[in-house]
Amino acid sequence: MDYKKLKEYWLAEEKKSFQGWNFSYISNRKSEEPLPWDYDKIIRQYLKADSVLLDMGTGGGEYLLSLEHPYQNTFATEAYPPNVELCKNTLIPLGIDVRQVFNDHDLPYENYMFDIIINRHESFDINEVYRLLKPNGLFITQQVGGLNNKEISKFLIDDFKEITSSDHNLANNIELIQNRGFTILKAEEYFPKLKFFDVGALVYFAKIIEWEFPNFTVDSCYEKLCELHSIIEEQGFIESREHRFIIVAQKLSI
Repeated sequence: MDYKKLKEYWLAEEKKSFQGWNFSYISNRKSEEPLPWDYDKIIRQYLKADSVLLDMGTGGGEYLLSLEHPYQNTFATEAYPPNVELCKNTLIPLGIDVRQVFNDHDLPYENYMFDIIINRHESFDINEVYRLLKPNGLFITQQVGGLNNKEISKFLIDDFKEITSSDHNLANNIELIQNRGFTILKAEEYFPKLKFFDVGALVYFAKIIEWEFPNFTVDSCYEKLCELHSIIEEQGFIESREHRFIIVAQKLSI
């Protein structure tokens, strides 16, 4: 085994660029266990043509566009500057309102503006969600839980310090949302398996998901990456455990 060439390959994967929220580059080098619910199907169950919709943390707008919701009723927020630029080229010309935001506690919209707020893997302040929703409005969020990929992060990174709290789970979020004046229509939690078929795919993934792999570099984690490479040679993959939960909540009428 030529470890010098292997490291050069990993370093090249570490430098790959990333846009939007699209992992198609490594799609055939990893597999993710399906969730027992369908986020898209749940949203379409509630979304009507006249619904005023906000997508929190839209990424590059890829999923939002797939909904084909009337553009004049469609709004989106995004913080990551490269994705904001992408939205300027793809969403804004269509008439979709996109706002760059950096503070969950102060979103630039009027009170009682939205019928539905959707949120896939984005942080939120439930007080702001409550303020923005019309009476009986819906909040649909699928979250990455605090235990997501934590075992493999701890293995790879010496002196690992978690950024996302392990307390970020279904039970605690249900309590938070109910206490703010919502009724829960649906709630479910799952821990799907994520498999990587080569270490280069993990390197690419870890460099992007920096909040789960803080201070990750090929150089600092090289010996651990070599260990994982040996495991892949033996069994064909390495496995991580993800953490997902979904909540559909309805704002109680005033």
